[in-house]
Amino acid sequence: MTRPPVPPFTAETAAQKARMAEDAWNSRDPARVVLAYTPDSRWRNRAEFVDGRDAIEALLTRKWQRELDYRLIKEVWAFTDNRIAVRFAYEWHDDSGQWYRSHGNEQWQFDESGLMRRREASINDLRISESDRKFRWPLGRRPDDQPGLTALGL
Repeated sequence: MTRPPVPPFTAETAAQKARMAEDAWNSRDPARVVLAYTPDSRWRNRAEFVDGRDAIEALLTRKWQRELDYRLIKEVWAFTDNRIAVRFAYEWHDDSGQWYRSHGNEQWQFDESGLMRRREASINDLRISESDRKFRWPLGRRPDDQPGLTALGL
């Protein structure tokens, strides 16, 4: 299975890969998201370490059961050969209605077919009021005219 764009990355293909990841994650569909990863992909997500698509799908299922009305923006920070670093922010609320903006960085390593072999994510959560939200598009893919992190001052 090939998942273009494939390494080695350029500025254009790294940005395309980041947007594809953002779009998949904004679907909040774990079965769709895991298809971007190798079957034996290794993850560090916060303090949790997982191996393989089944474990990744389980982690994402738990995540989106807890992080409601999730909306995400990713931006490329750096890239080289088969690696991309992104910064991101996402907004969500818990089941009590408390809103959060989660900020973080991810380091991605891809195999030759464009599947992600390794993902390292560091994430911090910030409580925000509903009125402080910046990500207000309808659930799903971020519209092309919705500003990115830099334009939003994040």
